Amino acid sequence: MAKVNERLKECRKRANLRQSDVVENTGITYSTYRRYERGGSEPTLSDAARIADLFKVSLDYLAGRTDEPPEL
Repeated sequence: MAKVNERLKECRKRANLRQSDVVENTGITYSTYRRYERGGSEPTLSDAARIADLFKVSLDYLAGRTDEPPEL
C-alpha cells in the first residue's frame, strides 16, 4: 500500500506539475504542501479533497487504499 506522500508526488509528476502549481491551484501554502510530499504530515481532509480534485483521483487512491490508477 502506497503512502500518501508517495501518491502525492506520483500524481503531481503524472500531471506534469510543480509543487508551486499545486499550491496555486489548491490554496494550500507551499510549506504545508511540501510537508505533505515529504511525509512530515498528512493532509487534512479538506486539503486532501482539493488535491484529489486537482489530480482527478479519488481520495481512496490518494490515501493508497486502492491501486486503481486514475483515468486521465
